[in-house]
Amino acid sequence: MSVQPLPAHLPAQFSDQLLEALQATFGKHAGHRMTHAKGVVAHGSFTAAPGAAQWSRAAHLQGRAVPVTLRFSNFSGIPQTADAAPSATPRGLGIRFHAAAGPLAPAVTDIVAHSFDGFPVAAPGDFLAFLQAIAASVAEQHPDPAPLAAFLAQHPGAQRYLEAAPSAPASYASIPYFGVNAFGLLAADGRLTMGRYRIDPAAPLPAVPLEQAAALAPDYLAQELASRLADGPAVMRLMFQLAAPGDDCADGSIAWPHAGPAARREILLGELRIDTLARDQQRAAGALALDPGRLADGLALSGDPMVPLRSAVYRLAACRRR
Repeated sequence: MSVQPLPAHLPAQFSDQLLEALQATFGKHAGHRMTHAKGVVAHGSFTAAPGAAQWSRAAHLQGRAVPVTLRFSNFSGIPQTADAAPSATPRGLGIRFHAAAGPLAPAVTDIVAHSFDGFPVAAPGDFLAFLQAIAASVAEQHPDPAPLAAFLAQHPGAQRYLEAAPSAPASYASIPYFGVNAFGLLAADGRLTMGRYRIDPAAPLPAVPLEQAAALAPDYLAQELASRLADGPAVMRLMFQLAAPGDDCADGSIAWPHAGPAARREILLGELRIDTLARDQQRAAGALALDPGRLADGLALSGDPMVPLRSAVYRLAACRRR
C-alpha cells in the first residue's frame, strides 16, 4: 500500500494555503472536514466482477467479498447546511476497501468521488488560485468578485463546475459518482490499463424537483438512507472508464464521453452492497480519513498532479481535525 507525498516542486506551505482558502470560504468548524463537512458513514461489502482479476492484481479485485466503509456527503464545509441547499452540490462518496493481501498484510485502498463529472482545474497552482478567488468573492468584509471572474474567464472547466445546476437527489444511493482523476490497473503480468472510476446506482432515481426541494427536511438524505437500509441493502456498481488513445490522464478537468460515438469503453469492476449505517456517526466520521492517493498493490498513479496534492491536503486536514 502506498500513500502519495506532496509533489516535490510545491512549497511546504502549499497545503496550508489551500486549507486557509477553504477556511476563509466556509469558516472554522472544529472537528469537521473543511469541505464535505456533513455526511453519513455506512458499512457494507464489495464483490469483484468475475473478469476484474484479469485487469488488476489488487486484493479487492480477486473475487472474494471484502468489507467496505463508505461516507456519503454534501459539498459544503458548513456542517449545518441543509441537504437541499445549493451549496450541498456536488455530493461526495468516499469508499475504503478493507482487503487483505495475506494473513498479516492489509491491502487498504480508497476511492474519493463526487457527483460532478470532472475536477475544476488540472494543476495545483490553478487549484489554489481558484480557491483563493472564491474566498475573496465571499469575504465577510469587502467581498471582491473580480478575481473569481478573471479566473473563470481563463478556466472553462472551473466555470462549468460552478455553473452546474444544484440538485436535490432522492437518495445518496440513487445518483452516480465520478472518480475524476485517472488511475492505472496493474494486472498480474504487469499490463497497465489507465482509466477513471465511476460508481453507478443499481436503482437510479430522478432528482427531487426544485419547487419541492425547499420542503425537504434539512437531513432528509441521511433519513432516507437509514429507511432504505432498514428494508434491505442498497447496491451500487463500481465501473472503470478506459482511457482512449489521446486522452490526457493527467488532466481531471476534462470529462470523457460516456455515450455516443466517442464514448469510452467501460468495464464492471464489481458490486458494492451497502448494508448498515455506523451506529456512532460522529466517531465513525472522525476515524475515517480517506485519501485518494492511498493505493493498494495492483493500482497505480496516472501522472495527474492533483492526486498527490489531494493526498497531502487530506492528510493535513485530518490531522488538524483531530
